[in-house]
Amino acid sequence: MDFLTRHPFPTRWRDNDQYGHVNNTVYYEAMDTAVNAWMIAHGGLDPQGDVIALCAASSCEFTASASFPEPLEVGVGLERLGSTSITWSPAILRAGEHEPIATGRFVHVFVDEATRRPTPIPEQMRAEIERSLQA
Repeated sequence: MDFLTRHPFPTRWRDNDQYGHVNNTVYYEAMDTAVNAWMIAHGGLDPQGDVIALCAASSCEFTASASFPEPLEVGVGLERLGSTSITWSPAILRAGEHEPIATGRFVHVFVDEATRRPTPIPEQMRAEIERSLQA
């Protein structure tokens, strides 16, 4: 899988659940954080701006577990670039490895902040995704 970026995901003591592994909700939090960090840093997303990205759907498949203090990474991948939405394919990976231990799917719909109606993906975001995918 190709990733636009790999975002560090240091596990914390509190991330482990009673079964001794990182809880599934922590994986969602890490993927959501990495995708939004990419959109803000590279795509020019302003969470307080006129156009915002709302999560319309998400899912995750788990193939292996991890535990604190294991360092992980989130790979931010892209499944689909639409006119008003982006389907991301983030993955949780062991630091420096290529096989994901969890594979996610996030659909962000871009909307007008005031009306909450779909609006085209901002041009800076689209251009950066297209540029990054061809790099």
